[in-house]
Amino acid sequence: MMLLTMLAEGAGAAGPFADPTFWVAVGVLVVFAIMLWMKVPKIVGGMLDNQIAEIKRTLDEAANLRKEAEALKAEYEAKTAGAQAEVEALMENAEKEAATLVMQAEADTKALVARRKKMAEEKIGAAERSAVAEVRAKAASAATQAAQTLIAARHDATADKALIDKAIGDIGKTLN
Repeated sequence: MMLLTMLAEGAGAAGPFADPTFWVAVGVLVVFAIMLWMKVPKIVGGMLDNQIAEIKRTLDEAANLRKEAEALKAEYEAKTAGAQAEVEALMENAEKEAATLVMQAEADTKALVARRKKMAEEKIGAAERSAVAEVRAKAASAATQAAQTLIAARHDATADKALIDKAIGDIGKTLN
């Protein structure tokens, strides 16, 4: 621009060619003419159309992805509902099994208590029989000692002679 201004001043010419705005306007017109001749608006329009098409494809892909996501969401909601039903069924079965196990444990406990009670009663009976036998043995031993003591205290040689005579007489009677 400065070059044009210096040429205009150096020539000494006066008029519209000396004004710098004139030359700016001419430069702008030349740039626009070159742009039209090179079909820049058509190129820019094509680029914009390409960008619009790309944006449209992206929006279509986003819409398809959204549809797929909604389908997956519905599928997983259905699976979740199925899983929830399965969980409820499992819980119900577990509760039934637990009740059965509790009843079985109660029955087993009652049977165990009955067996242990019977075993305890048998042990008590055996202990009672053993104690009775021991008491009888001690009573017999005590009676034997008492009899020995009484016999030793009350019998002397004359009493023994009378007993022997009587025993011999009894034997004689049985032989005849």
